Amino acid sequence: MIMAVLLPCFLQAQQMLTLEDCRQMAIDSNRELNQSAIEIQMASYDRGIARANYFPQVSAKAAYVYNDHDINLIGDEASRLLQNSGTIIQGQLTGTMNELTQAIMANPAAAQEFMASPMWQTIFGALSKTDVSAAINQIGAQIDEALHLDIHNVYIGAVNVTQPLFAGGKIIAANRIAALAEQLAKDKYDTKYQQIIVGIDQSYWQIVAIAAKKELAESYAGLLEKMVGDVTALVAEGVATESDLLSVKVKANEAAGMRLKATNGLSLAKMLLCKEIGLPLDSEIVLADEGGEKVPVPRVLPVKTMEEVWEDRPEIKSLGVAAEIYDNKVKVVRADMLPTIAATANYVVSNPNVSQGFRNDFGGRFSAGVMVNIPIFHGYEAAYRTRKAKAEARLYRSKLEDAKEMVCLEVSKYANERSEALESLMMAESNLESAEENLRTATVGFEEGVVDANTAMAAQTAWLKAHSEYIESGIALQMASVNLQRAQGDIMKEGGEN
Repeated sequence: MIMAVLLPCFLQAQQMLTLEDCRQMAIDSNRELNQSAIEIQMASYDRGIARANYFPQVSAKAAYVYNDHDINLIGDEASRLLQNSGTIIQGQLTGTMNELTQAIMANPAAAQEFMASPMWQTIFGALSKTDVSAAINQIGAQIDEALHLDIHNVYIGAVNVTQPLFAGGKIIAANRIAALAEQLAKDKYDTKYQQIIVGIDQSYWQIVAIAAKKELAESYAGLLEKMVGDVTALVAEGVATESDLLSVKVKANEAAGMRLKATNGLSLAKMLLCKEIGLPLDSEIVLADEGGEKVPVPRVLPVKTMEEVWEDRPEIKSLGVAAEIYDNKVKVVRADMLPTIAATANYVVSNPNVSQGFRNDFGGRFSAGVMVNIPIFHGYEAAYRTRKAKAEARLYRSKLEDAKEMVCLEVSKYANERSEALESLMMAESNLESAEENLRTATVGFEEGVVDANTAMAAQTAWLKAHSEYIESGIALQMASVNLQRAQGDIMKEGGEN
């Protein structure tokens, strides 16, 4: 009664997982794969950074400067002369008039003519009364003030626009490198993804195989336990000997050991799978393919050409992308030896206003131009860097050819293994049918007393071996199939389906 109540609770505590569930959980919980996904995002950001070089660069700057002194364009002596220039000129004018009057009066004829001319008397009188010192002093003071620039508080603002026109092809090559680097990150993710899928498949089918062998060991132990009882009865009747009973008990003990070993192996294998899919190690899990009478047979993959395989294998694509990256690096390095041309435009506003004699107000001005930079000599650095980039590109192309050859061998190897595993499974299935019929006949003969215990045990051993070979052949076929999928680059395409 108690077991009837607890059994449903125990079954509910167990988690049923399919192969697809295990794959998806492993993908979601794998840190390295998540890191590869982040690297893809980073590569996409780098691509955006490279693309930004096509557009103009716009920058704005502002500054404030305090100065404790003005700028004087003339010295203190010249400043005093400007401020007193009217007084100096007035003194010189007055002295000149006095000298002229004295000269006229010293000459009797000139003095007589001067005294007889009202016009000259009026002119000389007006000139002697004219005072230009104040007006000229004011003008001198204004000029002096203009020559003293007030820069105690300086405000400057500027907006600059720079548009590259020609960079020797560096910008185009850099954008291509960024795009290839993003593809390289995706290929790295695909490679890791395939490794995870293959690893999960190995763990999954290993558990299925161990579970099947555990059930096989339990069935085998059950047969021997029943046989122990039968032989014990025959010994009591005098039909069998104690030696026969001991032989059967030895086999029964071996079967019990096999069952214990399979039970422990199944527990450890499930703990390993739990670790790989991100579950606690003590989680109770049951796989969907556990307990089946037959191991599922994977579907046959379509035949692909090697060109198609190379196109789908992320490792091959990675090497091809790497070689192309170094081809573009050659262009980037070569661009350092070519002129660069850029258009610039600036708008600068300042206070004091430099366009209005450093007047204390804001004023701006606009300028535009073209900049050209022509490299002339850098100690052959660019030439050596170009040669190095070319050598790296050749290196990766050589690695690419080697990798293609290895892929050809790998595909051929796993295709042969799959064919052999399929043929082995068919033979094992035929042998299993014969072993089961042989066991049935031997069991009936033993029960009827026409077959001795050794013959019955031999039939049981043959049945155990046939079952074990059938299980191993089915699992080998599954693994050969997933290895062939990986070798052909089909895991990503097919979504991991067998």
